[in-house]
Amino acid sequence: MIFDRVPPGYSLTQEPKGTPFQNPPEINDPEEAAMYHLDKMNNVQAFEDVAFFLEEGIDIPTLVQGITRGAVISGIHSIDVSLIIMPVLHEFIKDIGDVMGVTYNEGFEDPEARARQKYRRDVSRAERMLKKLKVDVEQTYEEDKGMDQDTKEQTDAMMIVAKAELKEPETETEDMPKEESMPKEESMGLMSRSME
Repeated sequence: MIFDRVPPGYSLTQEPKGTPFQNPPEINDPEEAAMYHLDKMNNVQAFEDVAFFLEEGIDIPTLVQGITRGAVISGIHSIDVSLIIMPVLHEFIKDIGDVMGVTYNEGFEDPEARARQKYRRDVSRAERMLKKLKVDVEQTYEEDKGMDQDTKEQTDAMMIVAKAELKEPETETEDMPKEESMPKEESMGLMSRSME
């Protein structure tokens, strides 16, 4: 709702540097900041909290961002230090998940994005296949359209002859008598036409 937001200029009505994050941070060294967070998370209650959030399906990067943003708002360290220590906290939370026997999402793969990518690839393949099929059909149609009747008949006859030549020859056995050669009659078929 529009009234739930902070009105413009609200920060100008507050005391300057009245919030912790507007003041210099308590820790400037990334190693010290990492040790601060590791010490806070190195107890049974923190392990149970982390395990709960991982079981609920929150991925590790989101959990790490929540921890570091809370520290920035509290004035513990700056955003720059947060970015430096995030990989350390990520590995520590991953180890907590392993120790607690919780399955976790490292946040590197987005299943929805992967499904969208697979769908787009399938659509692209289908479009390519349909275009190829359409080109083949149109090309065949144009070729058939451009041929005159005599050429079509000659092409069909050549296909029949080619299919007959591709068939395996029958092997002759000794029992079968050999055929006597008969004088060949002049063929009046389609292939024997003379071009005039």
